[in-house]
Amino acid sequence: MGSLDSSIRSAARATSSAYKRLPIRWRLAGGSAALTLVILCGFAVIVGVLTTRQINDDFRTEVARSADKLETEAQLRLVARDGRLQLRQLSDSLDLNDFAASNSAAIRVITEDDLVGFSTPGAPDFGPPLRRSFEDDGWRVETRRVTVVNLPERLWIQYAERTSTIQDTANRVKVFLAFGVLGGALLALLAGLATARRAMEPIAELTAAARRIEESRDPSLKMPHPEAEDEVAELARTLEAMLSALDSSRSETEASLTRQREFVADASHELRTPLTSVLANLELLEEELTGEPREAAASALRSSRRMRRLVGDLLLLARADAGRKAPHRPVDLAEVVTEAAAELEPVAGGHDISVAAPPGARVDGARDELHRLVLNLMENALRHTDPGTAVEATVERRNGEVVLSVEDDGPGIAVDQREKVFERFYRGSGDRSGSSGLGLSIVRAVVESHSGSVRLEEPLDGRGARFVVRLPGL
Repeated sequence: MGSLDSSIRSAARATSSAYKRLPIRWRLAGGSAALTLVILCGFAVIVGVLTTRQINDDFRTEVARSADKLETEAQLRLVARDGRLQLRQLSDSLDLNDFAASNSAAIRVITEDDLVGFSTPGAPDFGPPLRRSFEDDGWRVETRRVTVVNLPERLWIQYAERTSTIQDTANRVKVFLAFGVLGGALLALLAGLATARRAMEPIAELTAAARRIEESRDPSLKMPHPEAEDEVAELARTLEAMLSALDSSRSETEASLTRQREFVADASHELRTPLTSVLANLELLEEELTGEPREAAASALRSSRRMRRLVGDLLLLARADAGRKAPHRPVDLAEVVTEAAAELEPVAGGHDISVAAPPGARVDGARDELHRLVLNLMENALRHTDPGTAVEATVERRNGEVVLSVEDDGPGIAVDQREKVFERFYRGSGDRSGSSGLGLSIVRAVVESHSGSVRLEEPLDGRGARFVVRLPGL
């Protein structure tokens, strides 16, 4: 019993879930069609019962009327033929054979003991005349007394018609009603779909407007208002109010972000001058002092240099966020790569830096930013590989592009970290130097400002990490 209840509940949940997945217009049209089907079914049952009953009553009345006609108009006489007495119709009386043939009926004239005096061809035996009206084996039988002109006693005449004729008529009525019910339900479904479609037009207009807002990302666009003051109009007003609030919130957020970017850019720019003065003084102190004071000055100098790099990184990112671009001019990327490699050579820490950059790889860009891009990629390779391993930078022209690739022999980058390495302040597990986590995000910002792309691709020959930058060539 428990398993049966569980099965019923599961079936009910599945049915409810399937119904909820239907579009609203199909739910409305289906509900209208189902209600129409129920009403038409009830109507068809009532009409079918009443019509069938009326057909049966009319049939019985017609059979009785025909029997009454035979009782009053049929005139018979007893004659002798071939040594036997037989009933014959008078020449001017109603012809029983013709009458039976015209109605597809059967007629018998019998005695009270069921002795047949006359019978139409194929008439079955209905038995003795015990009942006035009855049904027997698919026949409706009416029994009446009939007069024989030359016989003192009266005989019985049985008139019968097949009930199958009215059954065929009743069946045709039922089929007609069934088709009427199904046709009416189908018409109700189609009319419901058409009505639902028209009723859903305001919703479709709201959906189209929302899609335009999604594509344009402009919440200030107006939502269409239906003429009727109904639930759809209320929804349109609510959506418009929500979009207005979102637009205001977005404007406030963008204004706040703009102020923050401008502040970071301005602060980074203003910090460069005092940092330069601090670095100059620290370098002078390092040269003049000895012993522990010299070591303290050297440590402060290293921290100040790191601060200067961080300020430069923040300034570059702030300018990129604000959409500020440095002036561009034709730059040979091969020269930039060679200069960056020469700058890193003294601090390579035993790494083998190799460059394959034939001249002529010209791009339209800002030389300082491109230099920073190459420097960050190569520093990233040095930072995450062991001393003594190789770092290789190559530049080539390919299909109208200038392709820069920086590849190392380190442990590579885990698959789950490949989408994160370009995020700001992200530090990989192999970071040995405590970097700021801005190097690769600066690479991406510079590449995007030069209408290029940067990707972490599969290394060649099973090597470590391989970063590939593609820039439009000249």
